[in-house]
Amino acid sequence: MANPGYGKWSATDQRPRTAGDFAHLPPREAAVAAYIDRLPDGADISVKTLAKVLPYGQCALRTALNNLQQAGHLRRGSEHVIGSGSAHWVTRTFFSRTPRDDAWWAAFTRGDTPPEQPRKTRSRAFVLLAALGRTAPAPSLSATDCAALGPYVTTWFDRGATEAQLLHALTDGLPVPVHHAAVLVRTRLTVKMPPERVIPPIPRAVLRVLECMKCGAPGRAEALPGGECGPCRGEQVPVPAGSRGIPSGQVRDRMAEVRAAMAARPARARK
Repeated sequence: MANPGYGKWSATDQRPRTAGDFAHLPPREAAVAAYIDRLPDGADISVKTLAKVLPYGQCALRTALNNLQQAGHLRRGSEHVIGSGSAHWVTRTFFSRTPRDDAWWAAFTRGDTPPEQPRKTRSRAFVLLAALGRTAPAPSLSATDCAALGPYVTTWFDRGATEAQLLHALTDGLPVPVHHAAVLVRTRLTVKMPPERVIPPIPRAVLRVLECMKCGAPGRAEALPGGECGPCRGEQVPVPAGSRGIPSGQVRDRMAEVRAAMAARPARARK
C-alpha cells in the first residue's frame, strides 16, 4: 500500500468488470491496466513498485501509464479531504476501468458526473409474477394480470425486498381454494408492502485538481487534454498584454540606462 494520501483511487461511475475491459489496448497496456484494476484503493502504483511485480522495466511502465492516460483510464491530481477541518489535500492517481474522455474527467473534478441509470425492475417483476404458478399452482396469473400487478412488485423491489421475500409473502398460507388469484395477489402486495427505505443525504462534492502527467503542474481539467499541459504538448505560452517583461532585443539598451542612472546619483555623505 502507498503512503497515506497517495496511491490508486477508483473513479466513480464504474461499469461492471468484464473479460474484455481492456481489449482495445495494446498487450502491455492491457496487462498493466488489468493489474491496476484489481488492486484496492490506496495501493502503491508507482513505476518502482509495479516493476517489482510486473515483467516490465520502469521506463516501459512509465510509458504504459502515459498511454493509459491518453486512452482515458488514468489521471493524476489532488483531492481535498472532506471533514478534516483544514485545507488538507492528498495526492491521488485516479483510475477508471471504463475509458473516459476529457469532458468526463472535467466533470469528475467538479463532482458532477452523471449518476448511473437506475436498474429497471418492471421486467423482473413480470417474470416473478409469471413464475408464481410454478411455485404454487393456485395463484397462477395471466399476462394481463402480471402487467397490471407489476408496479406493485416494482415498489417492493425499490423498498429493498428480495425475490424470496416476495414469493414467501404471496404464496405462504394460501386459502383453499383460490377463487380470484389476481385479487388475492393484489391484496397481499398492498397489505404486506414493506416500509419505504430512508434515503441518506447526498454527500458534498469532493474538491479535486488534476496535474500534468509530465511536469506535475496543476491546472483545470479543461487545460489538460490527455492529461498534459500546453507547454508539455509543445504549445507556446502567450505573454499577457500587461506584462512588464523586456523584449530580448532591448535588454542591452535597458541595462545601459540603468548603469547611467546609477552613475549619475550623488554619493551619500558619510557621517
